[in-house]
Amino acid sequence: MTRPAITQAMIDAYDEYTHLTLDRRNFMETLTKLTGSAAAAAVIAPMLAASQAQAAIVADDDARLKAEDVAYPGGAGEMKGYLVQPADRAGKLPAVIVIHENRGLNPHIRDVARRIALEGFVALAPDYLSPLGGTPPDEEKAREMFGQLDAAQTVANGIATVAFLKGHESGNGKVGAVGFCWGGGTVNLLAVNSPDLGAGVAYYGAQPKDEAAVANIKAALLLHYAGMDERINAGIDAYKAALEKGGKDFQVHVYDGAQHAFNNDTSEARYNKEAADLAWGRTIAFFREKLS
Repeated sequence: MTRPAITQAMIDAYDEYTHLTLDRRNFMETLTKLTGSAAAAAVIAPMLAASQAQAAIVADDDARLKAEDVAYPGGAGEMKGYLVQPADRAGKLPAVIVIHENRGLNPHIRDVARRIALEGFVALAPDYLSPLGGTPPDEEKAREMFGQLDAAQTVANGIATVAFLKGHESGNGKVGAVGFCWGGGTVNLLAVNSPDLGAGVAYYGAQPKDEAAVANIKAALLLHYAGMDERINAGIDAYKAALEKGGKDFQVHVYDGAQHAFNNDTSEARYNKEAADLAWGRTIAFFREKLS
């Protein structure tokens, strides 16, 4: 069978399934209508989703890094995470929190944490599903668990993660955060709630619902958006206006033609190497400037 072409409508249906109202059965029914057959839908669905079978960019046993699973105090209870730092570090390094998508702390996000560490940072990828027992191997179950998280507890755990890294023996006391999708929105909320956050990078993340709370932001912000991401982009103008009104230090970049989750190289249909490479270069330069 010739592989069906992926259309914007298919990508939009997947986005609705992963972030909004569709369940798995209704998503497959919608995809079947869009592709013309159940067989074609079965081919397209894995291409839209992220595949953890994709090889990591940085191997988990890379000799240049020291990586370990850690536990640390959360806002109320223990948080778990994946801590990575250069093996041959000299002196104190800035620290970066790497916040996962709504699939939890999976192999892809661990890989991103290793990439950050290779750039000269102490990187910590927290598992925000820790209060519910941690990220399960089944990413569909992980997605469902996000609706069970307590919003206030999630914010408190982010604040506690900043505090943990601020006092870490390998760190220089300066902490940034980068997040993707759900994690991008969490970076925005962390900036609103943590005066100790020095820099935040949000990839296609939902903006704070309380525009007045934007006045509390102390961190410098770098905001990456995908040009084709209508759902998230609907909030850009109001967020920019609130940041400008508050005299905040921020940058906004919209990557024309890119889809939501364009940085995730495990998603065949949505990954955009050109946009991802450009955003990554800007991200690393931003952290070096703001956290040195």
